[in-house]
Amino acid sequence: MASPSDGVVVPVHPPSTRLGGRTIARSTLFFAVRPPTGMLGRAACHAGRMVNPRTLVAAGTAAEPVDRLADGLHQLRFTGALYCRAELSAPWGVEFPALEGYMMLPVVLSGRCVLEIGDERHPLEAGSAALITRGTPHRLLSTADAAATPLFDIPVEQLSDTYEHMRFGGGGERAQIAYAAMQVDAPLTARLVAELPDVIRVDAWDDGEGGAFRTVLRLLAREAEVIEPGGEAVMTRLADVLVIQVLRRWLHLADATTGWLAAIRDPHIGRAIGRMHARPDAPWTLVELARAANMSRSAFAERFTALVGEPPMRYLAGWRLEQAGSQLARTDDPIAAISTRVGYTSEAAFSRAFKRHHGVTPGAARRAAATASPLTAVRAAGVPASPGAGGRRETTPPR
Repeated sequence: MASPSDGVVVPVHPPSTRLGGRTIARSTLFFAVRPPTGMLGRAACHAGRMVNPRTLVAAGTAAEPVDRLADGLHQLRFTGALYCRAELSAPWGVEFPALEGYMMLPVVLSGRCVLEIGDERHPLEAGSAALITRGTPHRLLSTADAAATPLFDIPVEQLSDTYEHMRFGGGGERAQIAYAAMQVDAPLTARLVAELPDVIRVDAWDDGEGGAFRTVLRLLAREAEVIEPGGEAVMTRLADVLVIQVLRRWLHLADATTGWLAAIRDPHIGRAIGRMHARPDAPWTLVELARAANMSRSAFAERFTALVGEPPMRYLAGWRLEQAGSQLARTDDPIAAISTRVGYTSEAAFSRAFKRHHGVTPGAARRAAATASPLTAVRAAGVPASPGAGGRRETTPPR
């Protein structure tokens, strides 16, 4: 049976949210989809991943992921996404409020602009993108001295619940920008985001992905120029791909010596973490995890704690309960079945541990995920909760 965890509270998000005084749908985008059991008869689904049965080792034990870092990206999930295609003419400036729990990605498709975040200014030209990882307030400006208008005060043409078109500016030099604001919701996300810098900048001409970033950028620019049936779906999905590419590029270049990223990359500790992630239902003990890491129990516990910041068994308990929270929010499976899948033999013990970790009971967490409620994003943005009270205006410009 899993032991209780003293981990931090992880919120369970409702299926809709409000940005700028209007409700937007929370369309969840999975990069890992659990297929039906026996699908095609050619691959096994393991912990939400497609695993070729040839990679499974003897005795029914799952093989280790080839790249545990890629495994972390594999489990990222975006929800509550808002996408904007902006046609801007100088002078112009857009001020973006703090949006807690959101990643924001401006992509310059043509023209140029200045990204101002804190005391830093980053010039962005066509082919540049910047991932603002923690929803930090920032401004996009035509020039460094341009005045900025709050995002939710600028009229837009709303094309769907999550996609809008902005035309704004003084009529001078033109720029075209695709902008995405997306909430990231998955058990590994908080640990990953905590170790990212505030801003990750990528330029298409410095493409280390064999031209992949540049290719996606060209596709995005084309969809922005020519409105065709299905264009919204294409643009939103390309924006999601760009986020993954930006993260992947940074992760490959990062040189972490401590923290979760360093632990994942460690040949010993990373192997044990991979086992925990892959089999949260297994009755792991400290001895078994140390054996998986090919270390003595004391050396394993000491190194794990030094890298991750908490002991192995506490990390395992937290991982199990984070997985449970995610499953409660996105499935209708019985609580008893979920508790078994994350390593608990007693539903009562699971419920006590879940409440200690998340601050609410499993049932309350599921109900919260199924009903809309005010979110931090509205309060952080400082805008009224309803359009009638001064929220964002939506317009359809004349054609």
